[in-house]
Amino acid sequence: MNATTQHTQSALAATPDAAWESALDQACAQACAAIAPAWPLDRAIAVNPHWSRIGMPLREVAARMALLGGIQVLPARAQLRQAWAEGRISAADLHLALGRLPAARAAGLDAAHCQAVLASDSRPAQLPLLIDVLDNDPQRHTRLSWRQAITHQVSQTCAAYFDRHQADWQPERDNGLYAFWRETLEHDHGIGLLMGLPHIAHGIQALPACAREAERWVMQRLGLPAEVWADYLEAVLLTVNGWASWCAYLGWQARLQGQDDPHLRELLAIRMAWGALLLECKDDDAATQAFSTVQQAWGRARERLQQVRDELVVDEVWQLALEVGYQRQLAQALLQDRTAAGAAIEVQAAFCIDVRSEPMRRALERLHPGVQTLGVAGFFGLPVAYTPLGTQAARPQLPGLLAPAYQVQEQIIPAAGAGAGAADSTVLASAAARARHRQLAGKAQWQGNTRWPGSAFSFVEVAGVSALGGLWNWLRPGRGARARDDLAGLPTRYRALCRPQLSGVSEADKVALAARILHAMGLDRAVAPLVLLVGHGSQSANNAHAAALDCGACCGQTGEVNARTLAQLLNEHSVRRGLLAQGVDLPEETAFLALLHNTTTDEVEAFDLDLLPAPAQQRWAAMREVFARAGEQVRRERAARLGLDGEQPAARLLQALRRRANDGAQTRPEWGLTGNAAFLIAPRARSRGIDLGGRCFLHDYDPTEDGEGALLEQLMTAPMLVTHWINWQYHASTSDPQRLGSGNKLLHNVVGGAIGVFEGNGGDLRIGLARQSLHDGQRWLHEPLRLTVVIDAPEAAIERVIAAHAVVRQLLENGWLHLWRFGEAGLLERGEQGWVAV
Repeated sequence: MNATTQHTQSALAATPDAAWESALDQACAQACAAIAPAWPLDRAIAVNPHWSRIGMPLREVAARMALLGGIQVLPARAQLRQAWAEGRISAADLHLALGRLPAARAAGLDAAHCQAVLASDSRPAQLPLLIDVLDNDPQRHTRLSWRQAITHQVSQTCAAYFDRHQADWQPERDNGLYAFWRETLEHDHGIGLLMGLPHIAHGIQALPACAREAERWVMQRLGLPAEVWADYLEAVLLTVNGWASWCAYLGWQARLQGQDDPHLRELLAIRMAWGALLLECKDDDAATQAFSTVQQAWGRARERLQQVRDELVVDEVWQLALEVGYQRQLAQALLQDRTAAGAAIEVQAAFCIDVRSEPMRRALERLHPGVQTLGVAGFFGLPVAYTPLGTQAARPQLPGLLAPAYQVQEQIIPAAGAGAGAADSTVLASAAARARHRQLAGKAQWQGNTRWPGSAFSFVEVAGVSALGGLWNWLRPGRGARARDDLAGLPTRYRALCRPQLSGVSEADKVALAARILHAMGLDRAVAPLVLLVGHGSQSANNAHAAALDCGACCGQTGEVNARTLAQLLNEHSVRRGLLAQGVDLPEETAFLALLHNTTTDEVEAFDLDLLPAPAQQRWAAMREVFARAGEQVRRERAARLGLDGEQPAARLLQALRRRANDGAQTRPEWGLTGNAAFLIAPRARSRGIDLGGRCFLHDYDPTEDGEGALLEQLMTAPMLVTHWINWQYHASTSDPQRLGSGNKLLHNVVGGAIGVFEGNGGDLRIGLARQSLHDGQRWLHEPLRLTVVIDAPEAAIERVIAAHAVVRQLLENGWLHLWRFGEAGLLERGEQGWVAV
């Protein structure tokens, strides 16, 4: 920073004017915009934690995160060393990566230099924040660092403020997060002792009354050049990245409703104010020295960024080398000669694109040539929110990128031919709702008796042996089927009749919705007599992150609601008539049936069979055995990764998986989407018969039926982004499990009912995946590979989508994923020089 810049900055800080205020506002907004959202536990979906930074090249983001937050973006060198030592990365892979990466060619890197750098685990030093340089007293090694103490204090404050469900006593929050924090701090008599600041109360009295005043108060004192304000403030937010991500989620949800949310900006003000607060506890010489140190370091921030960016070229080479090894196998599989299945299609089964569907689809097709499997987004194109019977809750059942457009409510619908009218159904629904309310009220009272300190001991005496039931289930896990939580509290006599239905949708809208979904699924042309809509869900016990194992396309829920709702919609006679008027002729015999694939046990459950005509029920009866055999094959395929004997009798293997699913002490009930590496948008004929190892998302797409490219545009701007989010959450949680993963499941404590988890009793809110979701105790089971997207579509159609959507261009041109397409002579990859042969 030159003398002119210093003078200008000093003048701005001394006399804030409209330009200074505007620059500060813009810097704060930019820092907040850099934080990606993190969804709550009960709606857990995968998110790329760098989503808000995809407008920059990957290596630049890696350099920025290293300097601003000490965060590792590219794979850890220890994991890469293991891959190199075991031959997972070959010399040919490394050579190819060096040749493909322009920055490596420009730097003149060779294999010997890359191997030498790989031997070192050194990481760039972070740029210091004000609290870091102020924390310099002789006793600092005998207590928590101020950074740790402040993170803990801010985190505990946020936990109290945002909790709406867990605590029995709720605080006043009417004046916002910043005011709540300031009041909390005034009454916190332990924070001074914790930080070695017995006179901190004097500093607390100097805190500004509102967040915007706090921003001005801090930035005037710091005296940093305006061009680094946004970066400095982003670094400040990264010290509480977990809570910042939660606040970003609140902002995301507000924007979906056309509103704004102030919490992230207030969190930034809190964290900024802590730095200025500590200045009040230091003498003038210490403050002057701190200012000087921070100003010097950040005055060189751009220079340091370029330096680290250059250093990370080697890490980018190794990232690509790791991917090249997998891509070679993928290309060989996709290009192998295959004979098309010639059997007549008797059954069509539409699965979610989830990687866990691929082994099941493969097994079904091998066992029954008359089965055609399809890959579609797991919410089946229904942009809905779901309300269980007798409640006011509205739960999203669609990707987090979208807002619900329709409502689905549970209704009591008797079986076909039961003769009950609408009035009878309404009476039954009211009775069922009342019964549910009574049941849940009793359960709440039971739980309340165990929570209040004065009644807990007497309650155990009164409850007697019955109180030991829960403990017994932990000691001896059962082998029961997946619990249907949406039916909790409903008496058994109503459960079979309780069905999700679209609510408040006109007949014309129903027909239009059905037509769009059928076209997207390719079912508006040749349709089989039986069409199975196969959602998926997981099964586990005592698992705070259970929703992360369910369907991400359904906002961390199972696909049951969507599959059942769509099946009933497409079976409606009035909808069929409306479709026929629009030229979509579904055969009269065709019936749609909803299934749920349990990805923990690979069992399949059917719904609403009693609403189908007898021929459709008979067809499903024939298919049930095929699904059972397919599930057995998949269980044997998965057994080794779960530490089970895949050769044991089928019944015993199934019992072992059910036991794992019901075991409250089991930290690895299944591996979820571990290993995900590719996304194929193409006709099933491109991949049928290929073992893709459960690592590939599969979405069916026929370019010959999409003349204008409208469907391709949907796929590249919705499912492709969702799979990218999944891919990068797994990548980030593996590359930096400490900052971008949620740590050890055994130490998790749930915060605010469903907000997130602490690891232990404090620190920042943890985001990302637990270590047990990625590591088997001996080695990492997930490889941090960027997603390779393979599309069967003409070059011009793909390029039109890229040109029309900035977010797609950013993902491609900044190196966040790879894009291939099928060409006449083989596979082609899109790079800086256009499309080149893979």
